[in-house]
Amino acid sequence: MKIIGLLSDTHSYLHPKIWNHFKDCDEIWHAGDIGNIEIFNKLQKFKPLRAVYGNIDCQKIRQICPKTQIFKCEKINVWITHIGGYPNNYNKEIKKDFLKNPPNLFICGHSHILKVMYDKKFNFLHMNPGAAGKYGAHKFITMLKFNINEKKIEDLKVIQFPKN
Repeated sequence: MKIIGLLSDTHSYLHPKIWNHFKDCDEIWHAGDIGNIEIFNKLQKFKPLRAVYGNIDCQKIRQICPKTQIFKCEKINVWITHIGGYPNNYNKEIKKDFLKNPPNLFICGHSHILKVMYDKKFNFLHMNPGAAGKYGAHKFITMLKFNINEKKIEDLKVIQFPKN
């Protein structure tokens, strides 16, 4: 079993509460718009990190983070990208690729809107952790934490607190 901390859209800011919420995580996954290399480095020093770059990320981040990460965690096929869309409204490039290599868990960021829903058409769980930074119209910093146990995604927790 692995405990995963999932965040996105930090936009160069890490709230101090992140460390406590993710202290027992085995890995942190970041779905893009990291903001600067210092944020990446802090997260990587804290826990093993898997990250993709987002539309606001600089060349330094784009050199070390891919646009998309496709990997296996336990027995779950995971796909992470920044701009992915939602069920019935996916990015067209990605939708074509789902047919070739469907994930069990699809993760994206970008919208700053926390959303977890099952996509019946493609038969996978879709997650967007919302925004963990201060930048944007969202009123709350949001993140997700969950366990991956063999083929199961369990104990999903929404972490939310005011961004001020």
